[in-house]
Amino acid sequence: MLFTTASALVATLFAGLVSAQTPVGFTPAVEAKLEVIYGTKATIEPGTGFTKTETARQPTIGTSDVALNGTYVWLLIDLDVPSNFQNPSSGPRRTNLHALITGFKFSGQTVSVAGVSNPIYTLTSSSTGPITYVGPSPPAENPPYAHKYVSLLYETPEGFTVTRQQVGQTFGFNLTTFVDTVGLTAAPVRASYISVAA
Repeated sequence: MLFTTASALVATLFAGLVSAQTPVGFTPAVEAKLEVIYGTKATIEPGTGFTKTETARQPTIGTSDVALNGTYVWLLIDLDVPSNFQNPSSGPRRTNLHALITGFKFSGQTVSVAGVSNPIYTLTSSSTGPITYVGPSPPAENPPYAHKYVSLLYETPEGFTVTRQQVGQTFGFNLTTFVDTVGLTAAPVRASYISVAA
């Protein structure tokens, strides 16, 4: 009995570690890591801290285990926007979509970044939308509150397009509704998240 309980505990802990590319409680949980690089700084661990200045420009994204061979859409979502900016600690937190860019493909290039042991197979896109990248800009809060920004990479079918109207609202962005609207039937293939404080 003790062995069974210990085995179950280890399995539960391992499952939590395996799904750690997205924040605890975030759905869908994603196991495979998306490398996100701002300048020369990468997401070494899920939740790596960055500054607003470091994240002002769109990051380079890619993979360090294998080059992906499909076409992808990348989303960046702030999970912690206050409902009430006058009193941020009151009320629930909401989402805000900071980027939704289609057409990412393996660039044929790799980059090396400190802290990442393998070269990163970069993904690039000639598209800038339908939601152009806007860098994280969490408001000052007392006590300080670091926002979690999750990056999701979905593989898209041939001929996939997304209009601005299909995205809906960026503030209060509903990922489930968006995925259903545009017909993304599979879960994200990669994910990562960062933390940014005011």
